[in-house]
Amino acid sequence: SYAKHHLPNYAVFDEFRTFVPGDTGLILRVGGVDLGVVICEDLWRSDGPVASLTPYPLGALLVPNASPFERDKDTVREPLVRTRAREMNTTVCYVNIVGGQDDLVFDGDSMIIDPSGTRLASGPRFHESLILCDLELDACDPHAALPEHTDLVTLEVREPGTQALTVTPLPPTNDLEILWDALVTGTRDYVDKNRFPSVILGLSGGIDSAVCAAIAADALGGDRVYGVSMPSVHSSGHSQDDAGVLARNIGLHYRTEPIAELVAAFDNQLGLTGLAAENVQARARGVVLMALSNQEGHLVLTTGNKSELAVGYSTIYGDSVGGFAPIKDVPKTLVWELARWRNAHALAHGETPPIPQESIDKPPSAELRPDQSDQDSLPEYDLLDEIVDLLVVQGLDLPQIVAQGFDEELVSEIVGLVARAEWKRRQGAIGPRISSVAFGRDRRLPITSSLTTFDRGAQHPGE
Repeated sequence: SYAKHHLPNYAVFDEFRTFVPGDTGLILRVGGVDLGVVICEDLWRSDGPVASLTPYPLGALLVPNASPFERDKDTVREPLVRTRAREMNTTVCYVNIVGGQDDLVFDGDSMIIDPSGTRLASGPRFHESLILCDLELDACDPHAALPEHTDLVTLEVREPGTQALTVTPLPPTNDLEILWDALVTGTRDYVDKNRFPSVILGLSGGIDSAVCAAIAADALGGDRVYGVSMPSVHSSGHSQDDAGVLARNIGLHYRTEPIAELVAAFDNQLGLTGLAAENVQARARGVVLMALSNQEGHLVLTTGNKSELAVGYSTIYGDSVGGFAPIKDVPKTLVWELARWRNAHALAHGETPPIPQESIDKPPSAELRPDQSDQDSLPEYDLLDEIVDLLVVQGLDLPQIVAQGFDEELVSEIVGLVARAEWKRRQGAIGPRISSVAFGRDRRLPITSSLTTFDRGAQHPGE
């Protein structure tokens, strides 16, 4: 047996809390060929097993992995495997799992790299497959001295048969297709592995709920997706129309549950005004979705995006209600890009585009008051997303962001909103991680800190 030596304890990894590191290497002698074995993080580190095995004349190196997906991960992963193949002068067979585990998504992207750094074979992204590749491997040297603290295990194998291999090139993929597949894989596996028969979500007619519904339908099939339109007195007719068109395009179950009487009951009882009156609408919708979830057994999907989560632009226990959040790590500008890509993909395959063009084109609005727009409370999303990326993903501080040409007052406001919204994010549903720094295990900050030097009594969007 072999236990991984290097246990990562950064970003999403907590292996050091659970496992004991190994201190013994492993070489498998199979059919007269010596195959070294290292696991995932051991390949990323130049010390430990990699250093021990490098002088030894291996036929190949086997690397089983559970390496989580993130955007552009292959631009780091493949160069690393190439480097190790050259350094160790051996063929590296890098095998990665496929599927979702809570908020993590594993994309496969398995590969075989020869000692020159050439990629000989590839596995698809987000789909399990068997990779077949003929290799000319050096026979073992029975007189070679084993590395210290390394076990040699000989495995007997039957004489293999021979057959011609037909290698089918993988179809090209683009960045947006890869991201869409990651979101679909994460959603499908969370629902199926936790044995939920179906999902339910609110359909506002807006872009976020439309994209979430399309992801859910691609993951589960439209017959396992239930959409609910919950109009209030402030809901526009076109929003309700767009929700209906979306439902027909996707083929999901669809119903309308008006919330005006529920909201009126709260208003009559409590005499709510201002922000409290606005947010009781979102909370009424949350109650409706959770009631239907309890009654019918659906998992509630919450439809908030990363931009909103960053600055707290959501109603706690309202539109944030749910057990899984398909786009929680997707900035608003990327939500639009994904919607356009998914529609174009449908057209290219002779299918009906799932997302109504009106949902893509219209200005985003929570529709909690007359003529409301997201930009009443937030800067334009392209600007907000750029600053949030610099702050959260790239880890720059306020002066560093301002030095890149952004207005200091605006940056200060966004930094404050991000810090202040930590308490909301801590209570939010998990969702697929597609960036190098997602809200959750990647970014562990206290709720109570000197960063939150704000008036807690002041009204801020969506509380």
